[in-house]
Amino acid sequence: MEPTALRADIPALERTTYMNTGASGPSPTRVVEAVETCLERHEYEAPAEEGSYPFTFDVLDRTRETVANHLGATDETLALTQSTTDGINRIAAAIDWESGDRVVRTDLEHSSGILPWKRLNGHGVETDVLTSEEGRLDLDSVKDAASDAKLVCLSALTWTHGTMLPVSEITDIAHDAGALVLVDAVQCPGQMATDVTEWGADFVAGAGHKWLLGPFGAGFLHVRDGAERHLNPAHIGYRSVEDPNAEAYAYEPGAQRLEVGTVSPATYAGLGEAIGVIEEVGYDAIEHRIRTLTDRLKDGLVAADDARLLSPREYESGLVTFEVDDPDGFVEQLAREGIRVRSLPYPENSVRASVHVFNTEADIDALLEYV
Repeated sequence: MEPTALRADIPALERTTYMNTGASGPSPTRVVEAVETCLERHEYEAPAEEGSYPFTFDVLDRTRETVANHLGATDETLALTQSTTDGINRIAAAIDWESGDRVVRTDLEHSSGILPWKRLNGHGVETDVLTSEEGRLDLDSVKDAASDAKLVCLSALTWTHGTMLPVSEITDIAHDAGALVLVDAVQCPGQMATDVTEWGADFVAGAGHKWLLGPFGAGFLHVRDGAERHLNPAHIGYRSVEDPNAEAYAYEPGAQRLEVGTVSPATYAGLGEAIGVIEEVGYDAIEHRIRTLTDRLKDGLVAADDARLLSPREYESGLVTFEVDDPDGFVEQLAREGIRVRSLPYPENSVRASVHVFNTEADIDALLEYV
């Protein structure tokens, strides 16, 4: 599929110049249709045929396989969740914490990678925050902080600067110190080929509603083979155990021990379709297009007098952050002009544009004209 064909299949783009995919991506028509078709089949036909539960389980199993294949994982290491925040919380709640345990996170995390540890602070778990510089981490500081940590939490691609963090190196450092590693990868799949096994991290959380262009409510959590032995889930249900009718329960042997009970299959049908769309476009085309457009945007920002580029000058991702005097006012004025970007709480006075494969040179130039 050509990027122009994808763009033509996204109705929201008829009404706006959309550059906020780092928050949420506008879904193509066929993704929404997959959601609707699944829901109608579940409610209208399945009760009279195979049954609502068998139909649901089939959709979930097929989606799990689709997501696992897309991420280089296996079905057994993949749990379906509702969002990245949901996945991170499932891990935070499943680890056997003791008073005095330490979590290390970066100062580049989204609230989903901050709030769970704040909650644990009330139970005697300490949190150390690694300080970054322009979206980068010093590995010696990581090594010092991880020396007596139980868990290290970081983003693969920072939502603040669009920088790629050295996940594999940090994972090696953490494992050498005896710590587990939890990665927020939500900004990666959909804009760049992502093999979660290459990082070696114990847990990788993500969701489909950003760069994958899927619906809200469908996320995923990769649990490295063997890492599930560190997890004693806080919740239990018929989908998390091997036999819900047994006298003594036993959790599923892999990541599916983190799935609990009944969920709607519709959003997961949409996620599976969205991944199909991305794979039809292909990551070679996606990455080339994003690189070309972000270069155009960065060139214009560097040339502008009233904006300062905060993301790396060289290409790392489709997230481009720049400084303006009044971020909220800037975003509101752009919205009145039909251009969607967002302000950020950090770095100070910053605005972020998200450039995806469906964007065009005209989109970039419209933003630059206002800058």
